[in-house]
Amino acid sequence: MSERVPAGGAKGAGTTATPSFQARLPDRDEFAPFGAFLEPPTTVGDRAHLGEWLEPVPGRALQSHLNRVAPTMLPAVVDRVERHPHAAQLFLPIDVSRYLVTVMPSDQSGDPDPSGARAFVVPGHVGVVYGPGTWHAGISVLGTEGSFAVLMWRGGEDDDVFASIQPIEVRFSPGGPEQRTHG
Repeated sequence: MSERVPAGGAKGAGTTATPSFQARLPDRDEFAPFGAFLEPPTTVGDRAHLGEWLEPVPGRALQSHLNRVAPTMLPAVVDRVERHPHAAQLFLPIDVSRYLVTVMPSDQSGDPDPSGARAFVVPGHVGVVYGPGTWHAGISVLGTEGSFAVLMWRGGEDDDVFASIQPIEVRFSPGGPEQRTHG
């Protein structure tokens, strides 16, 4: 792991001086520059193939693990993000009601650009994959503890890059006019 700057992660409500923005429901098109939402097939017997996201990465081995995540409350404050420069990172929810996905582009120097942050409140039956190099907050479940199966090619000390950012607050208003449905 390489540490760009020491930091925290997604936390409960912050101060009123913290810039804030609204999370949305998943929108495939809006999320496409950062990765993809992984929806299960709608027809019995069909399969959703994930191979395009798990192509072999030279010098790395495919790793998988199950994790357990403590719940986060909304609004949430994000002050630390991470990226994985060499490989996509795939999360498949297990026993998750809903969770928060926060992503942002890189600026011209390759650092995270919080001004372009996007956040999505994702239902627990939909997975997410972050494309290689995508800045994202740590996975945050909403309401109750939850678990994910995580898949990623790993094998180098620079597989994980962390950066502190100026805190941003993520809010969510279910059914609000700013919400979108699955794209």
